[in-house]
Parts: sequence; C-alpha cells; structure tokens
Amino acid sequence: MGRNKNKEISAALFKKIEPLLPAFVASTKGGRPRVSDEMALNGVLFVLRTGIPWEELPQELGFGSGMTCWRRLRDWRAAGVWHELHLKLLNELRQADKLDFSRFSMDGASVPEPPGGAYTGPSPTDRGKLGSKRHFITERQGIPVMFCVTGANRHDSVVFDELVDALPSIVGKRGRPRRWPGKLHADKGYDYARCRAHLKRRGIKDRIARKGIERNARLGRHRWVVERTHAWLAAFGKLRTRFERRVDIHVALLSLACCVICLRSLPSFC
Repeated sequence: MGRNKNKEISAALFKKIEPLLPAFVASTKGGRPRVSDEMALNGVLFVLRTGIPWEELPQELGFGSGMTCWRRLRDWRAAGVWHELHLKLLNELRQADKLDFSRFSMDGASVPEPPGGAYTGPSPTDRGKLGSKRHFITERQGIPVMFCVTGANRHDSVVFDELVDALPSIVGKRGRPRRWPGKLHADKGYDYARCRAHLKRRGIKDRIARKGIERNARLGRHRWVVERTHAWLAAFGKLRTRFERRVDIHVALLSLACCVICLRSLPSFC
C-alpha cells in the first residue's frame, strides 16, 4: 500500500474505502474535534503493521490516540465494513484476471494467545499453552478468500464444512458469479469421508492427502501457497501473536490484513 509522508494509505485508496464506512452523526453537545476516518484508518494500519500496543501509538503521526483507532476498528467491524471491502477487492481481482479458481487450498495455523479470551484453547503443538487457530482458504496464488478462527485445540476438519460453505459468490466477469473452485487441496488433517462427500455435493474435486498412501514429498506441490499466505499474515506485527482478547477485534485485524494482501495483487495499487 502506497505511503504519503506518515500515511499508511494514499488519499486515492481511501476514496475507494470511504463509501463503505458508516456515516458519522455529530453530537449536538459539541466536544473535541473528531479525528477523521482517514487518519484513524491510517492509525489502525500502523498498529497492524508494526504490532505496537494500541496505547503506544505515536501521537506525532497525527492518527489520533490508540483507543480512538481501536474504537473505530471495533465499530467498523460491527458495521461489516471489512467483509464488504474484502469482497469488493475479490470482485476487482476477478475482473482483472487475478483470481484463479482452478484450485483452492485450505489449511489452519495456530498462534499463541497470551491474554486469553474467546476462541482459544490448549495448543497440542505448543505443550498445551493457550492459543488460537486461524483456518484459511486461498485461491491458487495464495490470495485469501475466506477464513475463520477457533481455539488451538480444535481439529482442522471440524470447521471444514462451514468454511467451504462460507466461500463468497464473486462477480467481476460477465455471467453468473463464481463461488466454487475446480479443486480443493488440503493436507491429511482433512482426510475424512465426510469432508470428501461435502466437496462432491458441491461439484468440487477433492485433492485431500490420504493417510498412509501419499508420500510427504508430494504433499506440498500445490498446498504450499496457503502456507505462504499464513507467512504473509505473520509478517503483520499484530498477528504474529493474538494480542487481542476480544475475538471480534482479532477477526477485524485478520480481515484488514486480507484486504492488504488483495491490494498487493491489484494492478492499480501495486
């Protein structure tokens, strides 16, 4: 995302986002001048990128206080802004021929969660420490299409049906919207008849690794893209660890990170 001095986003990009933001109704009682939505969004992105605590957001940047940015993020999440923006960007990516529906990939990744909160649990891969898990479906090149959050103790296959059915209908081309991929790749954690049957009912070819049959050397041939997407997400300082106790704030940050990844693939914003 382009920068202008201290800004995390350009004015041109904000004009694209602004129509999705809920209108502000000023109080009749007056009060201090309100930080603009543009500057508050820059503050949110600064915190997301750097991973600093909200209360340590530098005031000299002009983004307002950390709590102002946090509240704006919370309110925009409640209004569905990030979901709308993500879908809008997916539509534009398809219009620009940047979405490949030939094969999608699914995988989950656990992250530590120090403060506790909803959708956490003892991680079986981290000596039972409290953690959270994010499950993603990406298209062939790794662009995130859908995700959900669970506790680290939840098996990947538990959310398989729900996550597949949450795939959005994406427009951008003439004709009917596109929703289902041609194939879905997943690792041995999804090797269950239930998962395969669910894909078959939706006309999706399963490419789920089979336990005790396929060699490890072949498993990552197509699924590595979703693992790279998890690495992209970990590059955002605020997502390396789940710092947010409230799951809605954590999901809002994940959604915003998905939007940033989508923007990187749009020709007009590269």
